[in-house]
Amino acid sequence: MSFWQGLVMAGAIAAATILTRFLPFWLFPEGKKAPAYVAYLGQVLPYAVIGLLVVYCLKSVSFSAFPFGLPEAIGVAVTALLHWWKNNMLLSIGAGTLCYMLLVQFVFC
Repeated sequence: MSFWQGLVMAGAIAAATILTRFLPFWLFPEGKKAPAYVAYLGQVLPYAVIGLLVVYCLKSVSFSAFPFGLPEAIGVAVTALLHWWKNNMLLSIGAGTLCYMLLVQFVFC
């Protein structure tokens, strides 16, 4: 890649990044009410994304070989119980991830 091609590529990447950052503020200014479908998406998409992440994280769990999905199940249970108890997403995801990593590294190795 030549210098000019690299410069154009970097400029295109920068322009696309800036556009995606500012576009929501241009489309939905502070004083203007957002359309109903945008408000609806704002309510349902966080749960859909978390569900998608859970499916993605558990897609390769093998229930027929040791450790039979136990570290994943314990990690999910810790995450769910902590979130139910404290209602703090950062705490529950962090503790569940830490629990899973400790189980995989030291218990089910």
